[in-house]
Amino acid sequence: MTSTTTSSTYPPLPSRPIANTIVLFDVDGTLTPARRDVSASMLALLSRLRSRVAIGYVGGSDLAKQQEQLGSASVPVTSLFDFCFAENGLTAFREGEVLASQSFIGWLGEEKYQRLVKFVLRYIAGLDLPVMRGTFVEFRNGMINVSPVGRNASIREREEFEAFDKQAGVRRAMVEALRREFPDLGLTYSIGGQISFDVFPTGWDKTYCLQHLEAEGKRAGGVTFDTIHFFGDKTFEGGNDWEIFNDPRTVGHTVTGPEDTARQLQELFGI
Repeated sequence: MTSTTTSSTYPPLPSRPIANTIVLFDVDGTLTPARRDVSASMLALLSRLRSRVAIGYVGGSDLAKQQEQLGSASVPVTSLFDFCFAENGLTAFREGEVLASQSFIGWLGEEKYQRLVKFVLRYIAGLDLPVMRGTFVEFRNGMINVSPVGRNASIREREEFEAFDKQAGVRRAMVEALRREFPDLGLTYSIGGQISFDVFPTGWDKTYCLQHLEAEGKRAGGVTFDTIHFFGDKTFEGGNDWEIFNDPRTVGHTVTGPEDTARQLQELFGI
């Protein structure tokens, strides 16, 4: 998946042939198979697209995981997109330069955070699942990620849990339990990927990244994005693409996987 293309290869943002437009992508299930690396063909397609229009991604994972999936040892992920929005945009980059960020723990406070995590761990301890591994709660800058099976599960175990969860509704039931237990914390619970769900302050879903795009139009030499395309696979209600997919500021596109993303891009942009 190695690529050596840098932002200097492309026309400046205000000079892209498709003006005042940006194409945003979810990562897992959209640009890559869930928690796997991007393909060389997808990177080549994105490079052709970037020559014509601004591109970016927005994902719930932290930057390190997105680097693993989209970048390489020699290519920073921040060089492959004009805008990179890790943790829904709470960690953000514009052409490789860092933008302002926020903190989940600073917003919630340590006491409430511990109440939340202790409930999560007690709940998971009472589950009866086919397998359980490790790292059930992953703390990130802008959220926590909760995985009933554990983020240390292998690829095969992740696939098995996803199939089990579709029948048993483990994640949906856990989200409902959290909503009942903490109605006053102002939190949103968003199911994504194969094995987990995100917990973050209401309003800190993927629409959070749109404020960075709005600010882009106010900076010297910036671009006003009148059209924001968004491609994602979890666009159903409760999925972690739902809010941005349905936001009136975006044009939403539902995909079934990376191959479908490529097909739709080729049809829409002729690349």
